[in-house]
Amino acid sequence: MSDCLTLKKSNCKNCYKCIRHCPVKSIRFSANQAHIIGDECILCGQCVVVCPQNAKEIKSEREKAKVLIQSGAPVYVSLAPSFIANYDGAGINALRAAIMKLGFAGVEETAIGATIVKREYDRLIKEEKRDVIISSCCHSVNLLIQKYYPSVLPYLADVLSPMQAHCSELKKRHPDAKTVFIGPCVSKKDEAAEYGDIVDAVLTFDELSEWLKDEHIEIERAKDACEESKARFFPTTGGILKTMALDEPSYSYFAVDGVGNCIAALKEIENGSVHNCFIEMSACVGSCVGGPAMEKRMPVKDFTAVAQYAGKKDFDIAQPAAMDIRKHFEAIDKHVVAPTETEIAAVLRQMGKTRREDELNCGSCGYNTCREKAVAILQGKAEISMCLPFLKEKAESFSDSIVNNTPNGIIVLNDKLEVQQINRAAMQITNLRSEMDILGEQVVRILNPQIFMQVQQTGRGVHNQRVYLIEYKRYVEQTVVIDAASKLIICIMRDVTDEESERNKKEEINRQTVEVADKVVDKQMRIVQEIASLLGETAAETKIALTKLKDSIQNE
Repeated sequence: MSDCLTLKKSNCKNCYKCIRHCPVKSIRFSANQAHIIGDECILCGQCVVVCPQNAKEIKSEREKAKVLIQSGAPVYVSLAPSFIANYDGAGINALRAAIMKLGFAGVEETAIGATIVKREYDRLIKEEKRDVIISSCCHSVNLLIQKYYPSVLPYLADVLSPMQAHCSELKKRHPDAKTVFIGPCVSKKDEAAEYGDIVDAVLTFDELSEWLKDEHIEIERAKDACEESKARFFPTTGGILKTMALDEPSYSYFAVDGVGNCIAALKEIENGSVHNCFIEMSACVGSCVGGPAMEKRMPVKDFTAVAQYAGKKDFDIAQPAAMDIRKHFEAIDKHVVAPTETEIAAVLRQMGKTRREDELNCGSCGYNTCREKAVAILQGKAEISMCLPFLKEKAESFSDSIVNNTPNGIIVLNDKLEVQQINRAAMQITNLRSEMDILGEQVVRILNPQIFMQVQQTGRGVHNQRVYLIEYKRYVEQTVVIDAASKLIICIMRDVTDEESERNKKEEINRQTVEVADKVVDKQMRIVQEIASLLGETAAETKIALTKLKDSIQNE
């Protein structure tokens, strides 16, 4: 398969939107980057349309077209009939005039090839009496059948697409010519590359518009008078049927658009429940006017533009022989190995899916079921980390483990001061038996709300504030902060009752020690004073006695 889609790795933001919208899940994720799997891709271009980061790009063949023009060979453009919807108000003559200024030798409508193709469809129904016929105009549908429903290949009309039929006709009329198709489709680039030299290059409307802009060429916005053709209905849902005879009474005719609906129809055909019908299939919802390379998509306006520009007649073009517009389709091997049930079960266990009810099948990873995701992991297309519920549960389990096992009490309030979360430690502090007793209730039921109201009003947190919860006879050291983004108020309480009791005991012991010391000092001072008093009296008496003794001796 040609490399029609490229990826700007730096822009991929790991959002999984592309895999959610990819109908065949042909995208592989590695190192948080999306990679398109060529063997499985049907080039519907949905990943390009939905990517919010513009990470997916359609490979440009603008330079290839320039080289063809510079080669000297006449280069003719086959312009898809959806141009009338993309270039609002501009008819084929206006587009032809603008495009030929780029150096092209001529511009014709692909609807000419569509006329050839629809005639062949009518012939297959009338002459070959095939049971089921599936239109082969959409290359993405063809790839879908070739890769995913090969048993349905016999029902795929073996007829060239309108692009190929028209370019073949152009080269018959201009033997030395080169052809370039311009349209709203990604898969046409692959179809041109895979089927020889019928189409030499393919441009999207985006590429054409950029080229005209770079060359300062304006498209005249006027619907010029031109030959009408009902084959211009081809790019709309049911447009192929509008051009066909529909005159085989034993046949049913219906149109299916969107890959999901096409897959459902193909399963019915595969099961053998569909017979005697012609099915028009388009991968894009709304058919080609809803193509990935349409510069704007407005379903009602686009259909109206096509309907008003189409007509009731066919282009006057000779019908080639059936063999000249025959196309052979073969099954394409996707090279995918189906894992065993044991392997799938092992991956599911790694994803935390041990029971059938654990498989949420939420689709957030992009896969429809957890089993599909497990298969994708085994095939190297997905990673376990892509499971949002798994990551959420893992993160919640980790955070819950921390919250519930921390010795600190944690209470989370919303902006209405209603309790949103409370852990075991906080329930012990506030004497709660169950968290259900307070969840969703006002915090005033268990705590004084003043501090919370203060933090909410000022936006400033309070850190390590020691308070006494008199109703619980507990001392706590609390920190209250507000998360501005979520408007949640978080209260962290450390129970310091034992510390406070110990501190009070020490203070009491210190007080008592001081009192005892004071008493001892007072008593000692009294004793000293008493001793001093006694010593004073004794000294006086001694002095008197000695004086008397002295006087007695002297008198002798």
